[in-house]
Amino acid sequence: MAATALPPLPAQFKNIQHHLRTAQELDKREPVVAYYCRLYAMQTGMKIDSKTPECRKFLSKLMDQLEAMKKQFGDNEAITQEIVGSAHVENYALKMFLYADNEDRAGRFHKNMIKSFYTASLLIDVLTVFGELSEENIQHRKYARWKAAYIHNCLKNGETPQPGPIGMEGESLADVEREEAGSSSLHSGTTQPTSSSSTYEPNNVPSTNYTGIHIPPGAHAPANTPAEVPHNTGVTSNTIQPPPQNIPLVDPSLYSALSAGEVRLTPEDFARAQKYCKYAGSALQYEDVSTAVQNLQKALKLLIMGRE
Repeated sequence: MAATALPPLPAQFKNIQHHLRTAQELDKREPVVAYYCRLYAMQTGMKIDSKTPECRKFLSKLMDQLEAMKKQFGDNEAITQEIVGSAHVENYALKMFLYADNEDRAGRFHKNMIKSFYTASLLIDVLTVFGELSEENIQHRKYARWKAAYIHNCLKNGETPQPGPIGMEGESLADVEREEAGSSSLHSGTTQPTSSSSTYEPNNVPSTNYTGIHIPPGAHAPANTPAEVPHNTGVTSNTIQPPPQNIPLVDPSLYSALSAGEVRLTPEDFARAQKYCKYAGSALQYEDVSTAVQNLQKALKLLIMGRE
């Protein structure tokens, strides 16, 4: 990680402070994700204010951090290729989401689970670096932010949260923001937050009624791998029982299409096929066989039949 220290965070950049703190927390165990958290903060900050002296100074130092990380991890495919980077960040975000969702549905409510829900929503924000979010990820982000607010407020008020998707109006996170006002600062690029420094975004909490909402494991989520748990919380990942993996059947139409003749493919077709192969490779890193098979079949169908 770059040793460049950041100046004080300008008030205009309040909305990216949690993404920067998440980057600090992930510097050692997930430097690729940390890099893209900073890139998201950089791009968002440029849109907010790139002309005010203090904002320009902050963005300049943040750019120095990004350049230093690029040099340090320049041989990492997830940094040099956006397709791989996107799959990597999405896998990690949905891994965090699944850990929190499993804990929630099992009725195990604690600060670390709340933090995982909210961190997952921040990392889905980061996916906008690569383009528009899928409808599924938009749903995941709304649900994770709402769950983080709802469970936090229940625990704060001495109430027992209801596990899983339920009908609930939007929850305010203003109290959490005040509690976190004295948490670790973002002035230094080497600051390492403690495990208790969970932070939450007070804005954009949805007021949607989530009764009966379907929360699938995600297009590239490793369903059998919980997120890392911060130290000294008393919670260990072995409390989660991994669900069995349902391996999808191979599409029989692929066999008959093999002898149907050559298909003319466009450059866009090749790019999409490459994307599916990258997603499959990323899923295999987390031993998610089902997702790998699904993506490989999409690539094969596209290459053999010229359509998805």
